[in-house]
Amino acid sequence: MKMGHSKAGAMLCSAVALAGVTAFGCGSQGGGAGGGIQPQQMADALYAVIAADRATYAGQVVDRLVKENAIKATERFKEEKTLPLPAQMLRMGAEHAQKTNSSFSYALLSQWPINQQNKAKTDAEKAGLKFVAENPGKNYYTEEKIADKTYFTAVYPDKAVAAACANCHNEHADSPRKDFKEGDMMGGLVIRIPVNK
Repeated sequence: MKMGHSKAGAMLCSAVALAGVTAFGCGSQGGGAGGGIQPQQMADALYAVIAADRATYAGQVVDRLVKENAIKATERFKEEKTLPLPAQMLRMGAEHAQKTNSSFSYALLSQWPINQQNKAKTDAEKAGLKFVAENPGKNYYTEEKIADKTYFTAVYPDKAVAAACANCHNEHADSPRKDFKEGDMMGGLVIRIPVNK
């Protein structure tokens, strides 16, 4: 089911307001002087919400319950009746968002992926991951063309928001890097928004 522009715009304005970002078109009927929310503003607002949800789940659910020996978070959470890992939770959210609203997509990628599905594929993704690794605290923004469509692509640094994130990567048999610490940059969150050209 596709969402109408006004409904999608209202939802985005709510996300923008939650993220503390001021965007053209929010709070006015006419769409503001800019004719709507700019792709970077939309990407930044989406990132703020996604990052907050992930950090809350990792810290307040996974880390807390693991420390209390209540339940573990594991890769095979369905079979083992455990919690999904924070990265899996993010992927499930991304897949659900893609099914219900095709106006944007997001994915967690890494230069050191455990799952090869999380490896950078496009030149923009590769450049973005390299940039955020080499420029702490900075985001990467560009436009790219995929299958004759133009996208605004943003890459945000993805840090180990909780000890559970670093420990999971360090202890995983397929991990190409095993020295992560809480707070380390582990990859990037890529948000892609189609733009009219």
